[in-house]
Amino acid sequence: MKFSLQQAIRFALPAFACCLSLTTCAADDRPNLLIVLTDDHSVPHVGCYGNADIRTPNLDRFAEQGLRLDRMYVTAPQCVPARATIMTGQSSVATRMTRFSAPLDRDIPTFPERLRQSGYYTGVAGRIYHLDGHNIIGSKETKQVFADNNLMTFHDRLDHVNIADGGVGHVDQMVQFLDRVPHNQPWFLQLSFDDPHRPLSENAIADPHDPNAISLPKHVPDTDLVRKDFAKYYDEIARFDADFGRLIKILEDRKLTQRTLILFMGDNGAAVLRGKGTLYEWGLHVPALMRWDGMIEPGSQSDALITSEDIAPTFLQLAGVAPDPEMNGISFAALLKGESFEGREYFCAARGSHGYNLPLHTADFDLSRCVRTRRYKLIYNPLWQLPFQPVDMFALPLWTDLKIRHQTGRLPALYSRLYFSPQRPIFELYDLQNDPEELDNLVGQPELAAIENELKSKLHEWMILQQDYVPLPIADFNPYLER
Repeated sequence: MKFSLQQAIRFALPAFACCLSLTTCAADDRPNLLIVLTDDHSVPHVGCYGNADIRTPNLDRFAEQGLRLDRMYVTAPQCVPARATIMTGQSSVATRMTRFSAPLDRDIPTFPERLRQSGYYTGVAGRIYHLDGHNIIGSKETKQVFADNNLMTFHDRLDHVNIADGGVGHVDQMVQFLDRVPHNQPWFLQLSFDDPHRPLSENAIADPHDPNAISLPKHVPDTDLVRKDFAKYYDEIARFDADFGRLIKILEDRKLTQRTLILFMGDNGAAVLRGKGTLYEWGLHVPALMRWDGMIEPGSQSDALITSEDIAPTFLQLAGVAPDPEMNGISFAALLKGESFEGREYFCAARGSHGYNLPLHTADFDLSRCVRTRRYKLIYNPLWQLPFQPVDMFALPLWTDLKIRHQTGRLPALYSRLYFSPQRPIFELYDLQNDPEELDNLVGQPELAAIENELKSKLHEWMILQQDYVPLPIADFNPYLER
């Protein structure tokens, strides 16, 4: 692989700076860094987030031993762009990763590369990491483009790339990685799990959740099929919880927990109604728990507003490596050390193409954008004409059942409005303090005009600075329309 002089300098400077810092590359006291990702997992689908219906004893214990982040958000509601924000510390718009499943451009740096240059042994394992283009199931034309242009880059970026193929389990892949780490060398690993991604298993655990015992939120229709679907979703999370318990025990047995910062989080929201693929809370708000024995205070909690883009600069700071200037993220390393950290005032998020089908509805294609503050959220739907369809579930019997109920007048009016309106509003404004489920669109309310305009301005600025290709939310003067 060839690099230009400019690229070589850009890759070398962080490592050189690290070696000159007080925390040198040769030191052994820098922490190991582990990210454990579940697939399609949103708040509140973990017991320690106040969900009494789901059984997650290992995650709950992990929260008691470390830090629970109550406002961790991904800035994209789909696997590929969300994981790109984690790896790059940039928005999916800035890295041109809004399309599922685009490969990350070779010229865009990732934070594990910076760690590697500073002396870390780095890897990804488990479920596919999604950033080399998910061309395994693509058309022959897609596969040919990938082959002709050498678009898969992660074997060059990392020391270790191992994707689960149905043979070695995800936790065992972590063990393989640990066994390959050179002696006295710090390491980074992103370990991804399939659970609770669809399709949901019929027999994920021996003692399944009772569909009739589950409490449903207001925005979800209460039908037998919906309840059974949630029960299976909870079963898959419980199955992951058992794997997570085994994973932690391995680290404890190897006496690694005092030297390792462990971050567990969902990669994006649950593939349920108003979840994955949407910019509602269940699409962006993910569980995030952190443990670092001897550093993070056990049983601590933070409601600071943090995003997936903030992980890269945080991990780099803890490793003594300067972040790339392109990174939008804000380090929250101070929070982990028990110091004051206020978090963000707001963040922006973007939805893009999903899957391989033509753009007929929002399950496959959407270009929505949003800005969220600590209290309010504004969603911008430039493709308001596209009808809503839920990602990864629009072909399921439960969705067909809801459509029939709507068509025959048997679906309550709230759900007909939320899911079957002939068109979506161009703008949606929600007061999340008083309306956490985002049921009442407040756009146009006179008493909130100043807030609405402020949020539109913030989103407008962000889209310009990110070089977004979507039409801006505040229309510019057009002299050709003057009469």
